Amino acid sequence: MTLADNFFSNGILEETAKKQSSAMAQVQMEISGVRPPDPKLLESYKKYLDLAQDIRGRNLFYPYIGSGVGSGPYVELMDGSIKLDLINGIGIHLFGHSHPEIIQAALSAAMQDVVMQGNLQPNREYVELLDLLVSRAGKKSRLKKGWIGTCGTIVNENALKIVRQKNSPARKILAFKDAFAGRSTMMAEITDNPEYRQGLPEYKEVLYIPFYHPDDPKSPQKSFDAMKKHIADNPKDIACFMFEIIQGEGGFNIAPREFFVSLFELCRENGIAIWADEVQTFARTGELFAFEKFNLGEYVDVVTIAKTIQCGAVLYTNEYNPKPGLIAGTYTASTVSLKTGLKVLNMLINENYLGEDGRIAKIHREFTNMLKGLKEGSCRDLIQGYGGMGLMVSMTPYDGSKDKVMKLLQILFKKGLLAFSCGHGPYKLRFLLPAILNSKHIEDVRVMLEEGLKEGAQG
Repeated sequence: MTLADNFFSNGILEETAKKQSSAMAQVQMEISGVRPPDPKLLESYKKYLDLAQDIRGRNLFYPYIGSGVGSGPYVELMDGSIKLDLINGIGIHLFGHSHPEIIQAALSAAMQDVVMQGNLQPNREYVELLDLLVSRAGKKSRLKKGWIGTCGTIVNENALKIVRQKNSPARKILAFKDAFAGRSTMMAEITDNPEYRQGLPEYKEVLYIPFYHPDDPKSPQKSFDAMKKHIADNPKDIACFMFEIIQGEGGFNIAPREFFVSLFELCRENGIAIWADEVQTFARTGELFAFEKFNLGEYVDVVTIAKTIQCGAVLYTNEYNPKPGLIAGTYTASTVSLKTGLKVLNMLINENYLGEDGRIAKIHREFTNMLKGLKEGSCRDLIQGYGGMGLMVSMTPYDGSKDKVMKLLQILFKKGLLAFSCGHGPYKLRFLLPAILNSKHIEDVRVMLEEGLKEGAQG
């Protein structure tokens, strides 16, 4: 045994974790639902908000600064209020706030020799996390290798370098309209939202095709024809087709398997890499990978994931294994991120969260049934529609205009419900549900949604 084996198995950490869990459980007993701010904390809270907004150079979207304590979907803010969190850091906190097993993994990681692990000097968590990801991905795909990075944008950058190196000198990128890829210069170029790249140069390297539209029978053919034209107009100059199987920022848009297959076959015929961006869909559709859910594993050459695993990773086939030196970097991720990401993966795999009868599928059914009840009942004229898959759910309120959706989000925040927006016409409410929701939580959401929708309709 190594010195580390002896130290981490001596029982001290386990005893410390038990004490911590017991103390946290006492605190969590006081968190059973939403509550308003404590008037005694409002002045000090305002100072924190003002400071945060001043040093950022712009306002926070919500007046939100967490206290560091929560219980499942509930989170305490520094003003003493309790919110029900259905956006979870835009999809990071899959198991909600202050989950005891996640905290115990983090405590163990915090005792290790380094805060940040690197690609030059990784620890065991790096190897174990990457091995689990690759082995699971390889069950229903040709993915055999991988590389960890700090976040979704970084692993998307790595993926782009991988496909361009393999298919050099081709450099252009096929992507769907309304795509979102990240916040770096190149990922902002792929992202189909001009507001996110104001003042940036345009490289003219991204070729857009329309995403599937369920109300247009000709939609698949339109997308196919658009891709075919781009390929004809850019012979041997398209390196990859980068796509989200379910569009996140674009509006939680979903397409049938057949829609993707026709496009993938066209890419194969022309030597274009097929790159699935699963930064948001990973672990949310009811399977670990959305390509599993849609049975598309045979086609993908490169897949990127992040958020849920507390860091990011790019996975690729043997054919796309890059040459040494192309992807590296000082940081891989923090030891806490790697250890907790590994814990999250093991919980998902071993505790009945996946599959048609798993917890994720049950949460989806109960949550969307709640939305259906509102749409067909007390909020009949206030909800256009709803949709999504697994823990990704959206709802279109009112006429889907941006102003009304933004106003509704602020109303819901004041009532104690945290959500976000997606889509660009119509605009929608975006919910990234934690995998620990129960019926009581969903009923709390129903009450706040009903009240919020009615209040928003009055102004």
